[in-house]
Parts: sequence; C-alpha cells; structure tokens
Amino acid sequence: MLVSCRTVTGDGGSEGSQERGKATAAAPSAPGAQFLGPGDCSGRGRADVREVPCTSEKATARVIARHDGRQKDGPACPAVTDFVLHISEHRPAFDEDGDGSVPRGYACMRNLEQPHPGDPGGGGGPHTVVGDCLHSSLKGQVEETACDGSGEHRPGFTVVSAVDERSECPPSTDLFVELPAGERPVGCARRL
Repeated sequence: MLVSCRTVTGDGGSEGSQERGKATAAAPSAPGAQFLGPGDCSGRGRADVREVPCTSEKATARVIARHDGRQKDGPACPAVTDFVLHISEHRPAFDEDGDGSVPRGYACMRNLEQPHPGDPGGGGGPHTVVGDCLHSSLKGQVEETACDGSGEHRPGFTVVSAVDERSECPPSTDLFVELPAGERPVGCARRL
C-alpha cells in the first residue's frame, strides 16, 4: 500500500549531495504506472493525499517533477514548485528508522489554481528565488513571506538578484540568502 504525506520544505533539498535520485520523465504517466507520476494530479483528503484524474473536481495540484529516493539525496524541485509531497510505502519489515514507512520518492507539486506560493513573491514553496520577500524570524534567520503583505508576517527584505559569490552583490545589499543548488547560490536582498 502506498501512502504519502505533505511536507512543505524551505530547503533546496539537494545541496552538498553526491548521490542523485532517478528523475522520472516529464510526460504524464499512465494510470497506475507510478503513484503520482509526472503530469498526474492529486486531491487533498482528510488523512492523506490521493491520486485523482486531473479532470476531477477533487484535483487540486499537478506533479511537475517526480524523483525516486529521499529529497536530500536527489535533485531539487523546479523553482515554481508550490509544495513537495514525500511518498513512502508502509512496509514495517523493510523500515530502516522505525516509523513503519519506506521512502519511495518525492513529487514536486504545483497547485492547479491560485495561490502559487512557489512563484516569486508568493510567500512559500521549497526554494527562495529572486523576487521573493523575507521576514526576520530569529536572530540571524529569515523566512519567506508574501510580498503583498497578505502573509502572517510583514515583509522586511526582497531578493533582488542571484550571483555566484557575495562579492558580486550590489553595494545596496543588506542581506545574503542561500539559493537552491544548481543556480547561482547567493541571493542579494535589500531591506524594504
């Protein structure tokens, strides 16, 4: 039996990893070929997420990329990902950490309708990208928030550019932000 849990993550997932997960092709999978394969849709239930036809009124999000293995060991989701679903199989006999689940992969999801927290300024998603806004959470730490002020926290910074090294940021930079692996790794943010 395959089960899934929704995990919204703020880290890029693959930084520092030498091992890469196997990416699944971007074309929609045939029904039953792979649970939540690329192009498939999910609906949100009370206890877990289910695969549903994309034409169903219950469909709420589409898989834009699907990878085998753990997110920390695999490729990062596309920048426009709204949330990440970690997919596991309930097989206690093969469980390595005692929770009864064996990781099977992760699906990078995009909502079928607004809001899109993964879009620049949207206030969420698994990556910080140019155009996102941030608020101070703890001393020395920042988190994403919606740029339009509709989030729980008021924006204090905006990421204006991405560069290879801090020294390449403009002089007006007030904050340096780590961006997802595979892109320019340093975000230059200015105070709002």
